Amino acid sequence: MPKNRHEELGLSNDDVLKIFETMLMARRVDERMWLLNRAGKIPFVISCQGQEATQVGAAFALDNTKDYIAPYYRDMGVVLHFGMTARDLMLSAFAKAEDPNSGGRQMPGHFGQKKNRILTGSSPVTTQLPHAVGVALAGKIQQKDFVTFVTLGEGSSNQGDFHEGLNFAGVHKLPCITMVENNKYAISVPYDRQVAAKNVADRAIGYGMPGYTVDGTDPLEVYKVVKEAADRARNGEGPSLIEAVSHRLTAHSSDDDHRQYRTAEDLAEGQAADPIGKFAAYLTELNILTEELEKEMNDRIMKEVNEATDYAENAPYAAPEDALKYVYAEKDGGNA
Repeated sequence: MPKNRHEELGLSNDDVLKIFETMLMARRVDERMWLLNRAGKIPFVISCQGQEATQVGAAFALDNTKDYIAPYYRDMGVVLHFGMTARDLMLSAFAKAEDPNSGGRQMPGHFGQKKNRILTGSSPVTTQLPHAVGVALAGKIQQKDFVTFVTLGEGSSNQGDFHEGLNFAGVHKLPCITMVENNKYAISVPYDRQVAAKNVADRAIGYGMPGYTVDGTDPLEVYKVVKEAADRARNGEGPSLIEAVSHRLTAHSSDDDHRQYRTAEDLAEGQAADPIGKFAAYLTELNILTEELEKEMNDRIMKEVNEATDYAENAPYAAPEDALKYVYAEKDGGNA
């Protein structure tokens, strides 16, 4: 009897349920953030909706006990798998003092958490790529057994940091995986006005590394290609460039109206390819996900999201006298 797709990849039924649950958590947290924004309670949302399969499928292929990640601003699914919680994400959205990313000082989506090896992100796009390459170089020099994983949008692939980082990784055969999350729009600019090549992954040959374009709405396809890239990196075979193509189901951010530049047909195509529904259908067809189990899972997730929302909304803001904390090095209890 032939194995199911996930079994062929070495994944158990529990594994794929965990992938689905993390995807669902990312979606529910994101949806709650939009409601809070529209209610005037949080200032900004930059959404992961439509890219959860890409993010969680990739993260699941890594070792979240030792690998380092340099996520970009939509990567809620990645950071959840690497140890961030709904409470962490809500504290960031409300800009509260306990926000693990920046103590409430940075806008949402700028992830960073030392204990979970999440490299701190910066606002200029693609700056995280040279950071990931640098950490991979340090690991190679120190003969450490980890890979680095960095993500960015397809619009960011036109920045100088993309070329410099990938070129350096290729020359030095570093254990670094770069994944471009191609949702077809860099804010309002469509893909064909950003990149002359058919695929972003076509650029890989110029950096001396393999390049792959995969269906980013299928977590198993993403898992497969990232797992293979991670295995190559751990074997000393160098970096990889992966492009996962999906749809952005929301506007670029809560400050954007994508109806101004996207057609109704385009939006409907994205909704039809919603990775949450697609993966649920796969699991349901195999009797891995039942109606009862899905309800129990969703109820459990919503309880956590509700508790995270209440906690973060009532948590204190950073004290005014701490305005320069984390900005300058502290010495003898004061600012240096």
